[in-house]
Amino acid sequence: MSANSSRPGQIVALGGHNISGGADNSALSRYILDQAAAERPRICFLSQGSSEDDLYIANFYRHFLEFDVQPSDLSLFKPHTADIADFLLEQNVIYVGGGNTKSMLAVWREWGVDRILRQAWEQGTVLSGVSAGAICWFEQGLTDSIPGNLTSLDCLGFLPGSCAPHYDSETDRRPSFHRLIEKNELAAGYGIDDNAGLHFIGAELRRVISSSAGATAYRVERRASGVSETALDASTMVGLTVSGAN
Repeated sequence: MSANSSRPGQIVALGGHNISGGADNSALSRYILDQAAAERPRICFLSQGSSEDDLYIANFYRHFLEFDVQPSDLSLFKPHTADIADFLLEQNVIYVGGGNTKSMLAVWREWGVDRILRQAWEQGTVLSGVSAGAICWFEQGLTDSIPGNLTSLDCLGFLPGSCAPHYDSETDRRPSFHRLIEKNELAAGYGIDDNAGLHFIGAELRRVISSSAGATAYRVERRASGVSETALDASTMVGLTVSGAN
């Protein structure tokens, strides 16, 4: 049974989150942890997008051990348990790292992790992540998984529409997102800046969060006159700002 079965499922999708350090990044982490229904949350790192990079995993532990949590990671290349479902369903928070989204999803599907994550979400686990770990929850994402141009990718579909991370920090993200939405190769969706994120309860966007001045998220849609982009309200204060979504 899930440790979170009495709470609605939540997803916190971050456009950019550097767990190597920094106050902005700690503020985002604290926000994620505060959504869990536990005094000392169990948080598990899924790092398949980075091929389970050792340094990334070490940075995860170093970063989250700054908080009063019980951190762990799940390897699918060297699994420590045969009962992956039981292990993941006992977590309060699952944090998905960045990397190659296409490869990450393929590995998850082979091991049945996609189905387990949906069950965890439906039973109240806080799902979260950055970059690949943000777009994976949507129907589609803008990805650099394949070398060359940014392309569309079908994802898990827990959340409707599409998502593009690193919206303010990688110059090709915004125009590529607009172009693919205009061509109907991506559904309408959200662009998320670094140091900003979207907090969904169920499939409903409840908050835009931001930990640095100017960082926010955008609703991007296809109109008869072209692509429309609307900045979502996330006025920034010291530490972390949260704002109700319009």
